[in-house]
Amino acid sequence: MPTADLILAGAKIRTLDPGRPYATAVAVHDGLIAAVGDESDVRDWRGPGTEVVRLESAHLVPGLVDAHSHPVWGLDLATGVDLSGVTDLAGLRAALGSAERIDGWVVGYGLDHNAFEGRPIDRSLVEDVLGGAPAFLRLYDGHSALVSGAALAAAGVAGPRAFTQRSEVVCDSAGRPTGHLVEHAAMDLVTGVMPRASYEVRRARLVELLSAMAATGLTGAHVMDAGDPELVGAVAAETVLPVRLRFAPWCMPGADADDLAELVAAQGRGGRHWRVDGVKFFMDGTVEGGTAWLEHADCHGQGTDAFWPDPDAYAAAVRQLHTAGVRTATHAIGDAAVRHVLDVVAGLGPQAHGMHRIEHIETAPDELLPRFARLGVAASMQPPHTAYTRADGTDEWSRRLGAGRAAHAWRLRDLRDAGATVALGSDWPIAHYDVRTVLATARSPKGAASARAGLTGLEALEGCTTHAALAAGESDAAGRIAPGYRADLTALGVDPVTAPADEVAQAPVRLTVTGGHVVHRG
Repeated sequence: MPTADLILAGAKIRTLDPGRPYATAVAVHDGLIAAVGDESDVRDWRGPGTEVVRLESAHLVPGLVDAHSHPVWGLDLATGVDLSGVTDLAGLRAALGSAERIDGWVVGYGLDHNAFEGRPIDRSLVEDVLGGAPAFLRLYDGHSALVSGAALAAAGVAGPRAFTQRSEVVCDSAGRPTGHLVEHAAMDLVTGVMPRASYEVRRARLVELLSAMAATGLTGAHVMDAGDPELVGAVAAETVLPVRLRFAPWCMPGADADDLAELVAAQGRGGRHWRVDGVKFFMDGTVEGGTAWLEHADCHGQGTDAFWPDPDAYAAAVRQLHTAGVRTATHAIGDAAVRHVLDVVAGLGPQAHGMHRIEHIETAPDELLPRFARLGVAASMQPPHTAYTRADGTDEWSRRLGAGRAAHAWRLRDLRDAGATVALGSDWPIAHYDVRTVLATARSPKGAASARAGLTGLEALEGCTTHAALAAGESDAAGRIAPGYRADLTALGVDPVTAPADEVAQAPVRLTVTGGHVVHRG
């Protein structure tokens, strides 16, 4: 009989395994759970090389997973001055005036749309405090940015541009770029000429970030982009990735047969604690940016267009990937976008049940909710995003949608009641990666969603464990503490199911184990 590499004993274990819901000890061998029960059940697994960790009074649960994150791409997004604490234009101007330059550029991220206090986003609001420096300020949603005139000049952008995807260089009535860049293709015009950190710096930042994520109890993340396979592969070959990464590279409008074949061929690529599994689509953008696809225009007259100028081309791409056995995840925030994705999956037939998922779902009418369970489409949602809205409806998100649609904000409770799989995440760096905050905010949503009930403690935990595994098609290998499952485990100082939400948000993280490796000790 082999011996365990690791035994955790003396814990209060919530396994989420219906066959044995509670235990006090677990043995780990070769990255997998070998035995679960009490100490007598794991005693025979102990050998001279076994590490034994006693977790007296700690609460051990399956490893917590962020079902939507950008830990590699986010290294570039979360660069420069953190503007997430800026609440008004005066604060923004002050922050930019004192910001440290990066190779002569002012770079910032996390800027709240509400900081403009209802004004149109325009470089004239901040140009005079930049001293002529090129500036790139990413708004918190990750789908828009404010750039200075010097940055536009460096990128050779002097007027509007045409794109194959729904993007815009916003211009005034005279055709002058205002500095507001909407969606990825427009922002890429400037990011392509910005300074970028060296490989060595990015490698160090990646290891530091994943270690910090593990310190909050995270053992895995569904990465909704292609990341940087060379960087991740090199780091994974040199050390143990503290967080297991599952990448879904993007499929963008204009993708041809060769592009789709390349996405199919990439599936399964990976190494220890990382792999490519799935493809990410965008059906719309964001409410605040005016690019969420809505069934009726927002209060600015925007939001009636899909991110894919030809939505049928999106359907054809999903169909081709589905036929090849590739799972898809589609960013859909507005009600029209959500409806279209559900319609596309419905057209794939019953064999599509459990294969596809929708990301975000910030507003959806009643009649769409039962379709998630009926079609087997997972709802991947990010409760911390609710903090960018306000309960009184004075925030940009609520004003754009109007009271009726804002009342359908982040329907976590309603989707669970409708029988849907609801996986939870942060969308870092859009919101902080701390998975304890994800758990807490799922139970007590903020802002526009605060008037409706959140999830129970158990449902929130399931959102980061069993439901995250279902959304990834991994329910036979992850999300439970049971023999044969991955040895991804999180030990907290409080019970995440029964402790009040605010205590869960601050819970001590006693131990994080990923693939049988202890990656954090509290």
